[in-house]
Amino acid sequence: MTEQMRYYSTNHRVPDVTLDRALLQGQAGDMGLFLPERFPPLTRDDLLGFVGRPYPEIAFEVLRRFTQGVFADDTLLELCRDAYDYDIPLECVTGRQHIMRLDQGPTASFKDFAARMMARWMSRLMEKEQGELVILTATSGDTGSAVAHAYHGARRVHVVVLFPVDEVSDRQRKQMTTLGGNVRVIGIEGKFDDGQAMVKRAFADPDLKNIRLTSANSINIGRLLPQAVYYVYAYVRLADVAEGEEVVFSIPSGNFGDMMGGTIARRMGLPIKRFVIATNANDEVPNFVRTGEYKTIVPSRVCISNAMNVGHPSNLARLIDMYGGHMDEKGNLIEKPDMDRLRRDIYSVSIDDDHTRQAIKDAYDKYGTVLEPHGAVGWAGLGRYIEDERESEDTLCISLETAHPAKFPEEIEAMIGIMPDTPPSLVGIEERAEQYPVMSTDYDAFRDLLLTHYST
Repeated sequence: MTEQMRYYSTNHRVPDVTLDRALLQGQAGDMGLFLPERFPPLTRDDLLGFVGRPYPEIAFEVLRRFTQGVFADDTLLELCRDAYDYDIPLECVTGRQHIMRLDQGPTASFKDFAARMMARWMSRLMEKEQGELVILTATSGDTGSAVAHAYHGARRVHVVVLFPVDEVSDRQRKQMTTLGGNVRVIGIEGKFDDGQAMVKRAFADPDLKNIRLTSANSINIGRLLPQAVYYVYAYVRLADVAEGEEVVFSIPSGNFGDMMGGTIARRMGLPIKRFVIATNANDEVPNFVRTGEYKTIVPSRVCISNAMNVGHPSNLARLIDMYGGHMDEKGNLIEKPDMDRLRRDIYSVSIDDDHTRQAIKDAYDKYGTVLEPHGAVGWAGLGRYIEDERESEDTLCISLETAHPAKFPEEIEAMIGIMPDTPPSLVGIEERAEQYPVMSTDYDAFRDLLLTHYST
């Protein structure tokens, strides 16, 4: 039998586990985050073999390097074909600058790529497990709807989603709150960071030991592995693979799960010259990259790119670990990473709301390209990088569009005077009935809710 890869905690205080345990556990017992012990290589010959192949087959080839011994190859291929039955447009905007539109899935968000695969993995694993599973998720916008849809109706799986009531769009909220069934959605009178802290605390709470908890936030390694795939896909579609051409990816970033997917792809051997990590006004990471000193933002700043309103990204602990440092779950920098190497790999910039809106307007006026606020942060960040670093116009650059513009119709209409086309997943959503309670960020009340509804 194939030896299973092991996954270690970024806090390094608990034993390593296999992928099935990491998926079902979510967060490590020491409140660290799981990372694979190694990154199986993608050689140039491997990448050449991917050229022209459909997305599900590339997903299979990338993911099987991490899932061997947990899922049989024929099972994994079946799951990939089932999960990825939609397009991934790669739009040339100007010259060699492209936008990868990750907004064509069932909830019109890039979160569909990870949520759909993780739901399928967990459902298969639960076929062999006893009892029921409760998935806790905090969302700043799109994670909640993607997770809720991916797991809706799953047998012996319950989903609990926390979202900040004042910081999601109407359409983002209704994608979560109109499902019912095994999906429970709770508005909190606070920030995404508050919800994330409540979820993390629940995992370590001995009073909840009789409830089998896991996470579908990007604290779960199952969210990150599938997100490595679309970097590989975009590269083999657009780059001169035979020559080993390098590529620049610009990533709008909030909790940094998307960035970690790209970092995994890079460690596997994808020829990525630089990551542009573009945040909104929550600029704790750009400041850290610039100064080497880390300070969380409490409370997080409210921006129109609401899914990125994160004052302390959980996945920063993973990034720092991969560069030889150590950050705990609270954001304390215990050991600095190799900042010189990190800066060679990453250019990080903060884009405020005024520049985000200007990027939406400029992209439409100059190129006829419609962006939404998150993708506009990435596109503006790429422009800053090209200007600051004097990047050659011949360099292949790909900026990620992470949500469909129709999720933010008022903002788009105000900037460019048109209403974006509504994708099928959002048609009729305004008329659907919602159901969700609102609670404070008091952890004890949240724990009591979990005990009342899910304790065995």
